[in-house]
Amino acid sequence: MTVKLVIAALLLLVAGTGLYHTLKPLPAGIGFLGSEAPLRDSKLLTDVTVHNADGSTRLEHNIFDEVLRQIANAERFILVDMFLFNDSKPDGATGYRPLARQLTEALIQRKQAVPDIRIVVISDPINTFYGGTRSPWFDALNEAGITVVETNLARLRDSNPAWSAIWRVCCQWLGNSPDGGWLPNALKGGPVTLRSYLALPNFKANHRKLIVTDDDDRLRGLVTSANPHDGSSRHSNIGLSFTGPAVADLLESEQAVLAMSGVEAPFIHNAIAEIRQAQGVRAEQAPEGSIQVVTESAILASALGIIESASAGDRIDLAMFYLSHRRIIQALTDAHQREADIRVLLDANNDAFGHEKNGIPNRPVAAELVSAGIPVRWCHTRGEQCHSKLLIRRGREGSADILLGSANFTRRNLDDLNLETSVRLRTSRSSAVASDAVRFFERHWQHGPESDPVLSHPYETWADESGFKYWRYRLMEATGMSTF
Repeated sequence: MTVKLVIAALLLLVAGTGLYHTLKPLPAGIGFLGSEAPLRDSKLLTDVTVHNADGSTRLEHNIFDEVLRQIANAERFILVDMFLFNDSKPDGATGYRPLARQLTEALIQRKQAVPDIRIVVISDPINTFYGGTRSPWFDALNEAGITVVETNLARLRDSNPAWSAIWRVCCQWLGNSPDGGWLPNALKGGPVTLRSYLALPNFKANHRKLIVTDDDDRLRGLVTSANPHDGSSRHSNIGLSFTGPAVADLLESEQAVLAMSGVEAPFIHNAIAEIRQAQGVRAEQAPEGSIQVVTESAILASALGIIESASAGDRIDLAMFYLSHRRIIQALTDAHQREADIRVLLDANNDAFGHEKNGIPNRPVAAELVSAGIPVRWCHTRGEQCHSKLLIRRGREGSADILLGSANFTRRNLDDLNLETSVRLRTSRSSAVASDAVRFFERHWQHGPESDPVLSHPYETWADESGFKYWRYRLMEATGMSTF
């Protein structure tokens, strides 16, 4: 009887822990919805990987060139928040850009050139395999006097409660050590501990990708889908650089990450105050439209707002690495029924850093969209990923509504489980940023198998209407037992 009571108590403890950590209050500042601010000095940045018919590959990449430029010009302030910050790549692979080293060296060189500059780097603990190994890049930054913060993910809600409830009861108290590794490192690098592998299935992340620096007499923000990760350096991505009061909102959203990780950064508060104070003082050019910083579930609200506002005569273009969120899929279907013109460009989910994938979730979702009458095309990839996250609505009256940033359209990315940052733009169809975004999408959509270079393929190329895969995707999406 005693054994049964102990077992029952343990089961109740695990169940209660799982329930609490899926419903618990969020840390302050999560799900941030910035105010609409004037869009100023905006520049759309794209990374496009082009495969030519002769088998050669051309990288038309400029996002990290801009990141490095901003760092080189900074005099007072740099904040970096990037998800993947390491040099792992497929075994034996060549032709990858050493982004982790380039970013690390740029930050250290700037610190050495301007010793009084304040630099903080925020990243995800996956880069040290959750404390089971050391990051040579983080160590080098620390030695140079640069603050490195590994985000405290335990404060977030659990996206995979079936495992995380057990983890929180049995294992999280064990901590971890970078010196006790004895198992092969699945993420490359030195050996890691069993505790690292026990932490991995929690499937949560600080998935943000952004930088803020002072740029001449103002602060400049850059929000992107690109990582300083060597194995990701051939991915196609998108980003936006901008100045103006929205940068203060970007910094405010980052303060929430630092606070939940137990780090105080008063100089960020001072930078926010500086931007707020400058409003109305500095003579600014006419805005190019408006911009709104959105994180976590505020991204979902923005995406739904854009799609649900579309009707006959409007066009919606969506380019997405992972598409699986049920509310987004339903909103697209409903907009199609309202006779909005919708096109969806997806990664076929073929590859992940040298490993073959099974096409989940995008291929089952594509089958669902096509059956509803929505056209789908696949990005043409050869080992890399079509990693952009871009939504465009062009209104028949001449308006443009754009959403881009770090967030995939999945439950984990949009339901306050991961940390994410995107920006929503409201502008005219003829504006430079809208024209560039449309050009990026159209270029991929129009360059099909008959073109040189090929940038996309018709739906039939990777069509997969397997009922088993569809319901497998639905189960993975609903339970969180997935990496998407």
